[in-house]
Amino acid sequence: MRGFAGLFAVHPRLALFPLAAVATSGFGQTFFISAFGGELRAAFGLSHTAYGALYSGATVLAAWLLFRFGSLADRWELGRAVNLAVLVLAAGCLLIGLAPGPVVLGLGFVLIRFGGQGFIAHLGMTTAARYFAAARGKAVALAAGGIPLAEALLPPAAILLIAQGDWRWPWLAAALVLPLLILPLLRFLSREAPPVAAAAAQGPGGKVRQFTRGEVLRDRGFYFLLPAVLATPFVATAVLFHQAAIAEERGWSLELLAGAFVVFALGHFASLVIAGPLVDRLSAARALPLALLPMAAGQVLLAAFAGSWVPFCYLGLLGVSIGLATTAGGTIWADRYGVLHLGAIRSLVHAAIIIATAVAPLFAGVILDSRLGVEDLALLMAGLSLGGSALALVAKRFRIQVEP
Repeated sequence: MRGFAGLFAVHPRLALFPLAAVATSGFGQTFFISAFGGELRAAFGLSHTAYGALYSGATVLAAWLLFRFGSLADRWELGRAVNLAVLVLAAGCLLIGLAPGPVVLGLGFVLIRFGGQGFIAHLGMTTAARYFAAARGKAVALAAGGIPLAEALLPPAAILLIAQGDWRWPWLAAALVLPLLILPLLRFLSREAPPVAAAAAQGPGGKVRQFTRGEVLRDRGFYFLLPAVLATPFVATAVLFHQAAIAEERGWSLELLAGAFVVFALGHFASLVIAGPLVDRLSAARALPLALLPMAAGQVLLAAFAGSWVPFCYLGLLGVSIGLATTAGGTIWADRYGVLHLGAIRSLVHAAIIIATAVAPLFAGVILDSRLGVEDLALLMAGLSLGGSALALVAKRFRIQVEP
């Protein structure tokens, strides 16, 4: 971690803001919400299908809201944008904690998915990529570390509160903790943020071309990079969401799977430590195609073998790809398009990621429910990974030329 120390030389507090913001997004991430699945279905009389449809619908709506309002990260002072994100997230937690029925529950889902997985994570990753041009890869990798941090803290805390009371307690507690403790912390850490225009002038000679979102949408190279950025969240969500079904078909016990997830977490964390310096050394454009290869190799192992060693290998490799791809994918847009309109550009990409994670479980479920099985699903996921890697390689050949 010594190579990350330079991030704190100029903006010591701001260097911690992305990590804290991304960790805060955990209240709206699937790994936290999934801890309440059984209680929520029982409380509101929802079938698996109805619960999944409610959650997926809320996720897609949250993606649209992020696309619509993500550019506020470019136009508003950072502290003001943080106020909006945290208060929306807290309001969503409060609605879920007090929900009398499925309609209010669905509205709560919309708010926590937009405020949490969407806007506050968007602010954290945008800040990391915008204000640390000299070590952008390290800054994005440090920010991405907020996810494993939240994974380690939030679900166990929720389970402990559920055991002491009922499922509503963690949500009501979050509705208090977010505005009273987390918001002041994020405001304190964000005070050093310079104006966006000043960050845009950090390039060589201050003459780096700054692309608008409309110009990005007219760049052919963008459409070759996007599949590579979407591949990891799509594959990871599809596989992890249906992990129990995969284990059952392969004859793996839940205890074996629990041990494999430790390797998954270690692979994720270790790759974040490596990814920052790697991206800064190679560039995000070169690192992104490589980032998908461990995941593809793990899926091939899953398709070809069923031994008790397989979950350790393929989940570990998946964790490695998540860390590498998150860092490279979070850096590449600032490298290619500048930082003046980075909030608008990243909100487009982040919205696409949210939609991909909403579609992935349904897509994989259809595969598993058909005559196809785990082997076919894994090979398909490997193919998507390799295809995304190949397209990212091709994208480097496109010079950024935008027709008026």
